[in-house]
Formats: sequence, structure tokens, C-alpha cells
Amino acid sequence: MTAPTLTLLTLNPHHKTARADLKDAVSLHKTLMRLVPDNLGPTPRAQAGLLFRLETHPAPTLLIQSHHQPDPARLPHGYATHQMRSLTPLLNALRTGLTVRYRITAAPVASLTAHATPHPVTGKTRGKLTPLTGDDALTWWQRRATAAGLHLLTIDATPTPSRFPRKNDTPSPHAVLTQFDGLARITDPTQLATALTTGIGRAKSYGAGLLSLAPA
Repeated sequence: MTAPTLTLLTLNPHHKTARADLKDAVSLHKTLMRLVPDNLGPTPRAQAGLLFRLETHPAPTLLIQSHHQPDPARLPHGYATHQMRSLTPLLNALRTGLTVRYRITAAPVASLTAHATPHPVTGKTRGKLTPLTGDDALTWWQRRATAAGLHLLTIDATPTPSRFPRKNDTPSPHAVLTQFDGLARITDPTQLATALTTGIGRAKSYGAGLLSLAPA
């Protein structure tokens, strides 16, 4: 597998498709899948390693990561401008004890089994996915960060507006996203490299899971 490519798309707020994508995570995902090759099998997003995060300040931008170098020419004409760079220098710079700044927009959820019922065929019990907020979301991120090779030094948690369509007036458990920012110390470069290249948590198709690092 080649090293992932980071692409920064600065969206054109006057473009009809860009405006629609800013309001709908499903529509945005479909547009961004144009960047990756066709015929990647039944799980094309995972095969492409496509992760992305939308940031709206100071201008609407998308940070996109993928195993393949994206082809911006496949986006609608005038949709966005772009910049690209390899993730290789960052991956090579990871070392134990290094302090970094991090950012991730994630979908903290828990599987609650108190009212779960066994599957009629397999008999396995699967709890209902429930979004986590507040202290529960912080605990979720601390646990995930530790598993990803990071010792968190500071955490700033910011709920992000939902852009996920509602089904029968019930929001998806993946609709509740939280942006986590702060300082961390690297404890396991190998685990961290895996987290950087594969993402963390659920809802990766809808703008969650992309972990970014920068020098502290």
C-alpha cells in the first residue's frame, strides 16, 4: 500500500453542488467518492482509505486522506480548488515521547445492551448504538486515543452541527459528532501510524474519524 495522500479542497461557496454538499453528509460522501478509482469492490471507501473532515472557518474546506492520489478533475467543474501532499513525512517523524497537537472529528457511540434482544438466527445479542456527549464522549476519546498510541495532555471538545439526514424524524446515532483538539504525547508510533491511515471510530463515510497531527 502506498503512503496516503492528503488533499485540501477549498470549496466554492457559490457552486450549487458545493452548497448542497455542505448541508448533507450523504451527498458530500457521494461527491468525494468521485476522487477515487472505480471498481474498488463492495467497500470502495474502505478500499480507497478515504477519510475526510469538513472545516467551515475561515472558509469551507475539506481535508481529505486517501490511499490513492485523488483526481480532482473528476469533481464538478468549479467545485473547489485543491492542494496535495504526501503523508509520508509525518509518518516517518513519529517517535515515542514526541508531543503533538491533534484534531479529530469523531462519532462517539456506545452499544447499550440493557434492552437488546438476541438475533433470531445467530442468537447473538447486539446492543443499540447510542451517541455519547459530554463527559461520556470525553471518556470515549480518551480510551480511543490511548489505543491509538497517544497519551492525551489536554482535550477541548466541541459538538459539531449535524448534517446527517433524519430517518422517520429520528437522528442516526452517527449524526452526533464531536471535534476533539488538544496536546498529546506519542506512546506507540506503530499504533499511531495505523490510526492515522485507517481512521478512528464510526461514521467515516460522513466526515468522522480523520486524525490530524501537527508539531506542538
